[in-house]
Amino acid sequence: MKIHYPAGVKAPTNSAEITSKKKRRIHPKIAAGNRGMAFEAAINDTNTYYLEKGVAVIHKKPTPIRIVKVDYQKGAKITEAYFQEPSTTDYNGIYRGKYIDFEAKSTHSATSFPLSNIAPQQVKHLRAVLKLGAIAFFLIDIVKTNEVYLVPATYICDFYEQKPRGSIPLSEILTHGYRVLEKYNPRLDYLPILDEYFFQ
Repeated sequence: MKIHYPAGVKAPTNSAEITSKKKRRIHPKIAAGNRGMAFEAAINDTNTYYLEKGVAVIHKKPTPIRIVKVDYQKGAKITEAYFQEPSTTDYNGIYRGKYIDFEAKSTHSATSFPLSNIAPQQVKHLRAVLKLGAIAFFLIDIVKTNEVYLVPATYICDFYEQKPRGSIPLSEILTHGYRVLEKYNPRLDYLPILDEYFFQ
């Protein structure tokens, strides 16, 4: 059967050329910001699953902002605003009668987690909730390996305050943290880790 190609398109001359064309694939690069958004979306989906199942109520905290100017000609679009106060942590809620508070962070380094990713007020806040008996931790997304670890806030805060170096080695995160496996639903099932290591 003869194939008619559009004008200007050259027909493949041999089977090797055809095979090589079939093997070509476009691999779009995912922007770093998009990976961070995907991590946040996975946590939000997980928390929605927990809420719907009635096992935990954990929500993302809204960032407090003060609105200065609004353009009502463009459908009430905010044109100027600023952060009203420094943000603390990303998520809080309740599970098994305990207050839960945690921060979600990503690192693009394959060897460490930079302390510059953490703000001083976050450490201060976590120390305060830990003192009152909360379960507090970090969910750290290791982008290079596509792995997520739950690391107790106590360890992160101690390291941050002592600052033996400017970043936490990945080996330390693996030693002191717990791997959160990604599943279909819930996507990042971190509650079993709390059951095993924090409710004893």
